[in-house]
Amino acid sequence: MKVNHHALELEQNYLFSEVAKRIRAFQAAHPGRELLKLSIGDVTRPLAKIITDEMKAAAEDMSHAETFHGYGAEQGEPFLREAIAGYYQKRGIAVDPADVFISDGAKCDLGNLCDLFDADNTVLLPDPVYPVYYDTNIMAGRRVIFARGTKENGFLPMPDADVHADIIYLCSPNNPTGAVYTKEQLAAWFAYAKENGALILFDAAYEAYIRDPELPHSIFEIDGAERCAIEINSLSKTAGFTGVRCGWTVVPRTLQFDGASLHDMWFRRMATKYNGTAYIIQRAAAKVFTEEGLRAVHGDIDYYMENARIIKAALTKAGIHSVGGGNAPYVWMECPGGADSWTYFDYLLNSFGIAGTPGAGFGAAGQGWLRFSSFGTRETVTKAAEYLAALI
Repeated sequence: MKVNHHALELEQNYLFSEVAKRIRAFQAAHPGRELLKLSIGDVTRPLAKIITDEMKAAAEDMSHAETFHGYGAEQGEPFLREAIAGYYQKRGIAVDPADVFISDGAKCDLGNLCDLFDADNTVLLPDPVYPVYYDTNIMAGRRVIFARGTKENGFLPMPDADVHADIIYLCSPNNPTGAVYTKEQLAAWFAYAKENGALILFDAAYEAYIRDPELPHSIFEIDGAERCAIEINSLSKTAGFTGVRCGWTVVPRTLQFDGASLHDMWFRRMATKYNGTAYIIQRAAAKVFTEEGLRAVHGDIDYYMENARIIKAALTKAGIHSVGGGNAPYVWMECPGGADSWTYFDYLLNSFGIAGTPGAGFGAAGQGWLRFSSFGTRETVTKAAEYLAALI
């Protein structure tokens, strides 16, 4: 038996595991000291009652023979796929329910999509970006190149005509920087993909946080994108489903590469390796997309966005440069004095009990930056902001 040696090429410590390890060390060394956790992007608001009521009703269905549900459709229940298509339609985006696949979250889909692609593909990633994009392609043995995000380009790297790529990952709003591509910028990426015969994997997990009405929420707002793009989304941050697990991926039937339908390949992959998202969860997810459900979850989104405003205002008061926060739940802070990301992480943790996430963990372009998550409680964010506003 031989192991996959590409898996051994990964960093031994996953970013968020290392953050958790250092937090545990801090707590062990300072028992009883308050931790102001603005690091891992887990939500803190409870699920909306309208959603948990639907879960209870669905659970009750499972206790009666006439309403019991066993294995569901591999692609997801029609009622949820239709609700998601309706969600797109409200923004004037035509998505066929037949192109929507339900899963247990965006992270899983982003990794599982790798099953569809040959190892002999060049993958282009923005840098900095969510580590899963890089790790899953390294494990698959693909060549990975980067489009570098910088302070000068607002952490929104654009395509280089002299560089060829076969698979392009875009994340907008970006995790970790909170930067959001304009429609014109996405159109430029579409043109690049078309020129290179490439596929775009568009991660829209934070689109519900976009406040600027001029900014696009979906790659499918670009004319023709259904011929070169797959979109991945999730209810983890939109509706607080981090512990419930439900996401979706839109794979248009118009996607044809190398003589094959990616829609058909993804359907076959899901039917082979996935037994479907729980009926109870899908019922709860469908409730999110009702008028009442959207009002409820947007109340929580407003709460988190106010947290982001508080964090960013504190950094501005301290004279520290930051981006993000206006259309995303993350604030991307430049470490003062050119400090190293991990060094400044340790400084904030040990001096004030503030835990962020080192930017270097999101790629080489993140060195010297720190990410703050707005998913904490208002009390935690307010206390942390008092310390941040006084930083020199």
